[in-house]
Amino acid sequence: MRKSVLLTSMFALFYSASSLAETIHFPEEFVPLQVGERLIEQSFFSRVDDVELAPGTYQLKLKYTDLYEQGYDDHQVVESEPFWVEVTVESGKNYDLVFNRASNAVAAEVFAESPQVSLKAKGSELAMPLSTIGYRTAPAPAPAQAVARAPVAASSPKPATAAPVTLPAKVPGGQAGLKNMPNAASMLEFWWQQASPEERRAFLDKVTK
Repeated sequence: MRKSVLLTSMFALFYSASSLAETIHFPEEFVPLQVGERLIEQSFFSRVDDVELAPGTYQLKLKYTDLYEQGYDDHQVVESEPFWVEVTVESGKNYDLVFNRASNAVAAEVFAESPQVSLKAKGSELAMPLSTIGYRTAPAPAPAQAVARAPVAASSPKPATAAPVTLPAKVPGGQAGLKNMPNAASMLEFWWQQASPEERRAFLDKVTK
């Protein structure tokens, strides 16, 4: 009886803590790097696609990176410098970060000079444009959580959990069609170029076992 009550209490505590956080989903072209002063860990093998935040206003550090095919066996990587945006999360709402994907690499390079993104509440037809800002240190930042499948408390000193890579990801609504998406071989080569020497050795050990 005591064990049953304990398990019920633990479940209720976990559910109530999770229900206080709302989720922002990021398309594969945008990498969330930081929430305020808290870094979000990314790696060659996994990346964070969703960030959970309690209701409030936050400063997010993002990076734009995209891959365009230039021919049968060639591609071009287009990247921006990391930049900051300010977002406001309302209680009971989950969001998607959305943008208009360039149709070719030339247009993508122009976009990378000054990325324009918006925040769209799920189920809403309207997206709120986000302005690029300079990072401002907040005196008392609200708790943030970066998650893969389950939330991780931002107050913990441990780094945010990275989510498994899924390639290719779905193209957000209003963006270019799947015909512009690179194939699996191009994406693998792209992530291989981004990996550190240690990550490359770990990957080779993994696939050769």
